[in-house]
Amino acid sequence: MAVKMRMRGAILPGNSTVELKDFEVPKPGFGQVLIRTKATTICGSDIRCIYREHTGKGAEGYIPGMIAGHEPCGLIIEEGEGLRRFKKGDRVIVYHISGCGVCNDCRRGYYISCTSRFRAAYGWQRNGGMGEYILADEKDLIALPDELSYKDGAQVACGFGTVYEAIEKIGVSGNDAVLVTGLGPVGLAALMLCKALGANQLIGVEMNDYRIDLAKKLGLADQVFKPGDDTLEEILKVTRGRGVEKAIDCSASDPGRQLAIRATHSYGKIAFVGEGGTCTFNPSPDIIHGQKTIYGSWVTSLWKMEELVDRLVRWNIHPDRLITHEFALEQAPEAYALMASGNCGKVAVVFGDQDEK
Repeated sequence: MAVKMRMRGAILPGNSTVELKDFEVPKPGFGQVLIRTKATTICGSDIRCIYREHTGKGAEGYIPGMIAGHEPCGLIIEEGEGLRRFKKGDRVIVYHISGCGVCNDCRRGYYISCTSRFRAAYGWQRNGGMGEYILADEKDLIALPDELSYKDGAQVACGFGTVYEAIEKIGVSGNDAVLVTGLGPVGLAALMLCKALGANQLIGVEMNDYRIDLAKKLGLADQVFKPGDDTLEEILKVTRGRGVEKAIDCSASDPGRQLAIRATHSYGKIAFVGEGGTCTFNPSPDIIHGQKTIYGSWVTSLWKMEELVDRLVRWNIHPDRLITHEFALEQAPEAYALMASGNCGKVAVVFGDQDEK
């Protein structure tokens, strides 16, 4: 009888701890591939909904014992039957939701919005990227070009993809001053993409000194302010009293969202990306009289993700610039603790030879 291969994977018990356990290396079935994980980054939702305690529901409902990590990237090392596009040796990004594939949302490419009982998110309801190998459905894969590293690719789906979707909805261009409230990894990604699109002024708002310094070090914002009673006045001052044309809230905070709305000029557009929290505003003076539009935006679609990957290459943008700390899988407890502290940019767990093709 053949000996079954074993691998290590990290699970999140929900008490701000990480456990490393042994798992069988899975065999790909019809329409599936086995991926050797090369890099997986940690998302804020991992901290908010799983790491500290299991608070997630529905799409973010973690099944205890699942290998965590929904931002993985790697190399296909084994093929199942019935593949139509990808093959052994391909470098791939895993779209972190595996939708049913046949509902209206899935047919639009928005697996994130699939409500079928067959929907399962990597790192939540099926094993994810904090393991040495990932079993993935071919339909969930995006090709990773040679110009991008595995660490670049790991950030595409849930980080850069999320803000790219929002930016596409509000339409950022060289005509716009843009405000980003909340400069965690998603907010920093928003600044990076808006800069590539030619935004004529980039303004950030963040309370964490580490992330303020990181935004400045990377040259992503023209001005960065700490939130306070005079922040709106400061933004109006640097925009000559006009305010911004576009705003993206990544803070998920009531004050951050209020600021995004009120700092936006008449006829401007605002995207809410940050998850959770509330928003308190006065419809007439804040929205109606200024004829402003608020967009809700949740992750992105498969085709938008493919488009983003192509544009990252074209614009020579490398998301791995936002990674401030890297860890091996055995150091996953340290990696999650650091991400939970907020005193970091993006945190990555990396596996093996990053140059392997």
